[in-house]
Amino acid sequence: MNILAPVRRDRVLAELPQCLRKEAALHVHKDFHPRVTCACQEHRTGTVGRFKISKVIVVGDLSVGKTCLINRFCKDTFDKNYKATIGVDFEMERFEVLGIPFSLQLQWLADALKENDPSSVLLFLVGSKKDLSTPAQYVLMEKDALKVAQEMKAEYWAVSSLTGENVREFFFRVAALTFEASVLAELEKSGARRIGDVVRISGDDSNLYLTASKKKPTCCP
Repeated sequence: MNILAPVRRDRVLAELPQCLRKEAALHVHKDFHPRVTCACQEHRTGTVGRFKISKVIVVGDLSVGKTCLINRFCKDTFDKNYKATIGVDFEMERFEVLGIPFSLQLQWLADALKENDPSSVLLFLVGSKKDLSTPAQYVLMEKDALKVAQEMKAEYWAVSSLTGENVREFFFRVAALTFEASVLAELEKSGARRIGDVVRISGDDSNLYLTASKKKPTCCP
């Protein structure tokens, strides 16, 4: 029997957190996908919330602030005298999204992108140590960062582990988008196994999961 610790009150998400800048957003919708909201209300999220753990891999050059970023969010601490992380380290954070428990494993690894297909993951470009820049300097750096983010097809964020600026908002955004993608994948997978159902995949994410079944969920059109 696996007993999980209760979710902290400050890790509860009832709405989709918005991006820092729309110019480099992964998704521009303001609310969770209707099918995700419906599935959560009816507790039809499959393995999401029970067994599935999504992983966040943090990569970057030495001393850019990876460990400080993780520690600020997970432990609400900042230690400027920390020792460099060698190899792999990780933290586990539990959320509640639309009433469903959801776990993120925060993991940083130097060669992570060599082991994962970049096209199959959600990418975020994070500018750390925002507190070290003057407003004028930040404006210039942000222009370059937004350009790089768009080329990478990543969502751009600027944070400060020292002051905590945008750290909580960033990880909530990561958790929410990852949760949404996981639930949609579960709905698509479970729908493909039902006789008489039709799964249609197109560029419009509103049509990711369509069914021809006569039995319809009570909260979805």
